[in-house]
This record gives sequence, C-alpha cells and structure tokens, in this order.
Amino acid sequence: MILPAETRRSLEDALAQVRNHSLIFTRWGLGERHSVGLGLAFNFVGPPGTGKTICAEAIANSLGMKLLVVNYAEVESMWAGETPKNIVAAFRSAAEQRALLFFDEADAIAGRRSTAVASLPYQREANITVNVLLHELEAFNGVVIFATNLAANFDPAFERRIRAHVRFEMPGVEEREQIWRVQIHPSKTPLARDVDFRALAEEFAVSGGDIKNAVLKAAATAAADSRSERAKQIHQEHFERAMADVIAAKAIMQQSLFRDEDPFVRAIATMQRRMYVSALIAATSLIVALIALTIVLIR
Repeated sequence: MILPAETRRSLEDALAQVRNHSLIFTRWGLGERHSVGLGLAFNFVGPPGTGKTICAEAIANSLGMKLLVVNYAEVESMWAGETPKNIVAAFRSAAEQRALLFFDEADAIAGRRSTAVASLPYQREANITVNVLLHELEAFNGVVIFATNLAANFDPAFERRIRAHVRFEMPGVEEREQIWRVQIHPSKTPLARDVDFRALAEEFAVSGGDIKNAVLKAAATAAADSRSERAKQIHQEHFERAMADVIAAKAIMQQSLFRDEDPFVRAIATMQRRMYVSALIAATSLIVALIALTIVLIR
C-alpha cells in the first residue's frame, strides 16, 4: 500500500494494539479491572479513494481474520425499529465468525443524537440507532473499524470508545507517482515509450482510487484500438484523457444538492417512506373495515 508516512505509522500503532491485546488484558491482568469496553475500535478518516477500505482489508488479512463489511444501505430500513436490529445482527455475526467488523460511511449511522424534547420521529429513531450502536460497541470484544469522510458528524459519545483515529490524507506527488506505477504489470502491460508517470503525478492531484480508475479506463481505450494486439500500446494521452474523464465524472456526481451520503437527507427520505407505508396500511385497514360494515348492514 502506498501511504503517507504518518498514516502508515498510525496503522502500525493500531495493528500493534490488536496484536498486544491479549498481553495487556490477560497476562497483565487489566481485563480483571476492566470488564467492559475490551474491544478495539478504530476510526479511519479521510476523503473517498484514499485507501480506507483496502487498509481495513490488509489489517484483517494480517490478523488472519475475515472482514465483515457493513454499509449504511445494508443496515438502514424503512421499517421503524429494524435498523437497530440489523446493527445488533452485524455484531453478532462478527462475534460468531471472529471477523473484523468494518462500518463504511459510519457517520450515517453514528451521527450526533438530537437533544430536542420535541424531536421528530426520524430523530428519535436515529437516537435509538446510535444508542444501540454504542451499547453493542461497548459489549463487543473484537475489532471494529469505522470509516468516514465526515468525522465531525460523529456523536461525541463515540470519542471515548475509539482507541485511535487514523487520518487518510490525499497522496502527495511522490505517493501519486508510486500509485501510478504499482497499477501497471512490470512485464505484461504494453506501455508506450512516451508514458511519464511523474508528469501524471504532478499534473493530477487526485486520490489513489481515482488513479486506479484512470488506469483501467486508459487500458480499455487502448485495447479497443483497431490495430493488432501486438501493435496496441497504452500511451500518455490515454492516461491523460482517462483521468480527465474520471475528474469530470466526479464533478457531475458532486453537483447534486441532495447527496446520498448526507445522513440528514437519508433520514428525511426514510421517514417519508415510513409515513407513506403507514398511510397506505391505514387506508387499507379503513377500506377493509368499511367493506365489513357494508356486509353487516346488507345482511
């Protein structure tokens, strides 16, 4: 993995905490003084495409553990009370499989709780979800990683339950050049002589995920060339055009006023769906009651 030095040090410290967990809490006896909160929770913070997910996969692999990924879309439910149940099920599954539990887009389910007395139904539901998540985290003895690019939205109660925050910054020029290079097979990828990875790294200040997408897009374009396979090569212009397309696509996605990752918008949408379903059920019940009443009157 190509990472800035500070991020790599933070990851190594987190991994050391996991490996030394038994030493500290069993042989050194601290587990006898601290009966709850023995799990290890880490928070990966940074923009999309900076390596949070792949680092979680690397840590799980290093520890010989399965990675259980939980996305907001998988736990969020239109039915009241189901989202907390799904969170409980995720922790249970991780415990049974001895898996590293990875919450992607964690800010969407670990957001700040509402303190308003007259809170709206969706706010009360969100509060219950956060409370359940905090309870499960406190009781869990495994490893949990949260990933977010909006850490400021976290409920403050999570702070004392997080062992370490690992910040994933956008890669610098040196890291970007290395990322460009590791995407290419050293002997099989047909690179043209005009390819200059240093120039690409200096021109495009993007994430590792963006570079990966550009490389695959450039390769697809070069492969579609009408020439024979032996004559096909990936040129510098292929990489430049591919990266321009990747950047343009990101700009289009960011133009939406109602971004999917906004937890407030998601909560509103969920509440609207629930209200619609409730109204539909109530209307159906009313129709059934009217039909039954009509039958009784006719008789």
